[in-house]
Amino acid sequence: MQVRQPVHSEHARSLDTEGLRRHFLVEDMFKADEATLTYSQIDRIIVGGIMPVSKPVTFAAELGKYTGTDFFLQRRELGLINIGGAARVTVDEQVFEVGAREALYVGQGAKVLAFESVDAAAPAKLYFNCAPAHTAYPHRKVTLAEASPETLGAPETSNRRTIYKFLVPDVLPTCQLLMGMTQLEPGSLWNTMPCHQHDRRMEVYFYFDMNENAAVFHMMGEPTQTRHLVVRNEQAVISPSWSIHSGVGTQAYTFIWGMVGENQVFKDMDHVPMTALR
Repeated sequence: MQVRQPVHSEHARSLDTEGLRRHFLVEDMFKADEATLTYSQIDRIIVGGIMPVSKPVTFAAELGKYTGTDFFLQRRELGLINIGGAARVTVDEQVFEVGAREALYVGQGAKVLAFESVDAAAPAKLYFNCAPAHTAYPHRKVTLAEASPETLGAPETSNRRTIYKFLVPDVLPTCQLLMGMTQLEPGSLWNTMPCHQHDRRMEVYFYFDMNENAAVFHMMGEPTQTRHLVVRNEQAVISPSWSIHSGVGTQAYTFIWGMVGENQVFKDMDHVPMTALR
């Protein structure tokens, strides 16, 4: 488990490229037969990836030391979205088959979790967010067809995209975790522009569906103190509540967003006029 401390907005203004990447960028997300975990003290979110290849992957018992609990999900909920081959996930005594671009919600209190690929030649890649929880809601798989879709943008502004809301109140109950996936259409490069902040929630963007020569220039920082990170395939950016979170790619791409904080109102956003950006 890697632990990241919060960064004040005034501190962020003084960081160089290396400093911004160290605090906000999560790079090596998937490692064969391992779970990677990054604990951000911003709203206590844990971000990670699981890629079982030759054997099932489980959460080690000692992870509880990072949360001060007897086991990892004793007081936490978890959401994952599969971007790889088909997966089989065992949650206590329940077994879920999770295909590509399908999600799984795991409620508070799950003790034994095991993740395995159906076909080792096409391993699953399970990207997850995990947040503190106050009650136990049922575990549930959510398919792409069951997600709540919303198409936004236009070809003229290079931002035609569809937002698939997997873990939102319209689909299923969670304590605070919201997760979904945004897919850009061919020829569209911008996400979330015009941009916004939400002082009441933090957010993490995980970018994928990019070739090795592609990149996303992820915009962050206060609206009048913007910075950027160059993000490659299968990397994530931690966005504090004071920061904008937007990006433009060298090609179309897909990203998974996850939010935790004060509420679950998807449209609770503080929009930033284009004329205010600096």
